[in-house]
Amino acid sequence: MSGPGSAAAGVLETLAGRGQSLAVAESLTGGLVAGALTAVPGASRVVRGSVTAYATEVKREVLGVDGALLAARGAVDGEVARQMASGVRRVLGADWGLATTGVAGPGPQDGHPVGTVFVAVQGPDGAGAVRRLSLAGDRDRIRQDTIRAVLALLLSELTENTRAQDTEQHGGNGCLQP
Repeated sequence: MSGPGSAAAGVLETLAGRGQSLAVAESLTGGLVAGALTAVPGASRVVRGSVTAYATEVKREVLGVDGALLAARGAVDGEVARQMASGVRRVLGADWGLATTGVAGPGPQDGHPVGTVFVAVQGPDGAGAVRRLSLAGDRDRIRQDTIRAVLALLLSELTENTRAQDTEQHGGNGCLQP
């Protein structure tokens, strides 16, 4: 499996080629996604910034995650991750927002076992996705696997978005039109 550095470089290269920007909202990863991205030379062309929203009230007050949702489901939730990604995108004025939330350990949180993680991507024109992960390993392994997963999710969205645009522009079935 490739490391977060190569995934980060791929994300940045793809976004730079599109002239698009990125912002990150992190909970369980505590700034590690932003760190992986900004470790790549030239990241400033793409990365707008990040919010480490470790506390629930930061998710609500800074990122705009719905307070009723947080009260009902807790912070470890797919919709919370989606709202975090949308919120950081809005707050930092980015084309794409990424988010991580979950349980890295050492113990369960809000009734979720260690390794329960949600990653989300939100982009322009309603593009976006949320993925639930069940990760194994110690705290460091779970956090590293989360970084890889959220970057892979963004690359997947960017690839799907490009294919959809290509299909719209070139006739729908991937074949050249006469």
